[in-house]
Amino acid sequence: MQIGVLAMQGAFLEHIRSLEALGVKGIEIRKKNQLKEIDGLIIPGGESTTIGKLMIEFDLMDTVRSLVEDGMPVFGTCAGLVLLAQEIIESDQPRIGLMNAKARRNAFGRQIESFEVDLDIPVLGEDPFHAVFIRAPFLEEVNPPAEVLARFMDKTVLARQGNILAAAFHPELTNDLRLHRYFIELAK
Repeated sequence: MQIGVLAMQGAFLEHIRSLEALGVKGIEIRKKNQLKEIDGLIIPGGESTTIGKLMIEFDLMDTVRSLVEDGMPVFGTCAGLVLLAQEIIESDQPRIGLMNAKARRNAFGRQIESFEVDLDIPVLGEDPFHAVFIRAPFLEEVNPPAEVLARFMDKTVLARQGNILAAAFHPELTNDLRLHRYFIELAK
């Protein structure tokens, strides 16, 4: 199994380390032809507008959208969550737009207001998941077939819609590999 990590910007190397700790090959994705080699794709945190523009500039946006529509699993973290949402509140930035949800960018505040918290995520088991939020978004609205997997302060911070998984936080910045393992199971 090979999982691609969009390597335009953001914490892509940390995602690759998490995958490799689970025995899965992580591939940095920068070109369209590399998408043929992978069983799933992670879109890391970073700046969602920049990542979206770079996806268009490198001719990745339409191909990624088509692959996800055809069933390829995709996991967006932080900026990746924003790019996966159908609607981004107060923004017309480029997006993949396949999750039936509305994202709010930088919803928890600026960089200085970043924080860490233990989340209850029932699909990962009883132990809380230590989540790192950095200029984090959240999903303000989640509609079927999308479903909420975790909330923080009544805000949706983890959701799934079939082969699409979106987290408002950075699981790659922790030693807890359960969310990456959950995604790998989607890709199997």
